[in-house]
Amino acid sequence: MLVAAAVLVAAVAAVYAAPATSGGREVRRAGSCTGAATSKIKLKNENGRIEVEFEVDQNRNGRRWTVALKRNGNRFFRGVRTTHAPSGSFEVRRLTANGAGPDRITARAVAHRGGQVCTASATW
Repeated sequence: MLVAAAVLVAAVAAVYAAPATSGGREVRRAGSCTGAATSKIKLKNENGRIEVEFEVDQNRNGRRWTVALKRNGNRFFRGVRTTHAPSGSFEVRRLTANGAGPDRITARAVAHRGGQVCTASATW
């Protein structure tokens, strides 16, 4: 019985110690914004690549934002997004390479009106 319990503990510890690239695991982090908005980033494995989801919620529809995503300091996406109903938010989903070792993903959005800035980052 004691051996079975030790094996179970070791198996559970191995699952939680697995790298972020293991199947199904994801990393979520809250971001920060100037003004009255929120941001968050989510990273997960997508067939050996990193799927990046960056969301900004401003609670106002029709606001345009310029968005940039970077992996280890190198930009892999830049575009304009507009907040939409019902929540006054937008989301950007993109895939990027999963390099050897940790990958630092950063996201930044700047509102066209008022210069509000939202950022979020996470390591995969």
